[in-house]
Amino acid sequence: MNENTASVTSMVTAFSRVYHSLNDSPKIFDDFLAVKLFSNEEFTFFSEKLADSLKFLNPAEAAACKDHEAALKCVMRYNAPTTLSRSRYTEDLLENCIRNGISQYIILGAGLDTFAYRRPDFKEKLQVFEVDHPATQDNKKERLKMLEIEKPSNLHFIPMDFNKMDLSQALMSSPYDPSKKTFISWLGVTFYLEQDVVLNTFSCISRLIAPGSCLVFDYMNQNAFRPGNSSEGSLKMREIVKRAGEPMKSGFDPSTLAVELEKTGLELKETIGPDEIEKLYFLGRNDGYHASENIHFAFVKVK
Repeated sequence: MNENTASVTSMVTAFSRVYHSLNDSPKIFDDFLAVKLFSNEEFTFFSEKLADSLKFLNPAEAAACKDHEAALKCVMRYNAPTTLSRSRYTEDLLENCIRNGISQYIILGAGLDTFAYRRPDFKEKLQVFEVDHPATQDNKKERLKMLEIEKPSNLHFIPMDFNKMDLSQALMSSPYDPSKKTFISWLGVTFYLEQDVVLNTFSCISRLIAPGSCLVFDYMNQNAFRPGNSSEGSLKMREIVKRAGEPMKSGFDPSTLAVELEKTGLELKETIGPDEIEKLYFLGRNDGYHASENIHFAFVKVK
């Protein structure tokens, strides 16, 4: 990722949520506000670029598509399922944790997340802290400013470069209260970092966050980085993000994840893989959406 440029993958991820909200039914996860963060020109730009990427992802499918809309619909089968299912998984768990006394929500690598704006019903119950790379966060704040969207009083922006800063440093100057139970989400980030950076962040969370707090993150099965263990489509998706300057770097072995987390002071409560994700969110759909072959979700507690 370029030091002074907002994350491209954060924009593509948000676009996928917009597309789903506007076009798909039934909804897996309805981010009905994300569309407001795109200008008409940007929406057209991403639509065209993503539709055109089908020629690289699947030339045969691209040749069979009669128009731009058909190509875009095909590309969404590659782009949308992971972001939709991980967001649904996370916010379902978050709501349950709020009912059980969680009063703070930290969104690591927030991108164009809209939770604080979508859920005014939690305004009095939950303080929300968006942590992200300064360039990506500044880009989001500019979009909100131009739209004249008022920032909810329970939302706090915290700039942080995961490769250069410790999470505790980032939170120290914010209203975050380390004595209160907290829910943390870290979605679409870990596979873009070296594993030691990810593990260091886990260690920081266990030191910084009150016992009984929760963390949800997604991760790549580390086998995906070994030759012959990924489909052509998955390899091409990784090539696309690499060309965008955001290469995927690391993953975990689901069978040893609990041990890795234990070393950092965290307790794995659940990890679900492609088969479970498919059953939870994609069974019976007719739009071609399916769980990614190498992405897993984890639900963790601070001991």
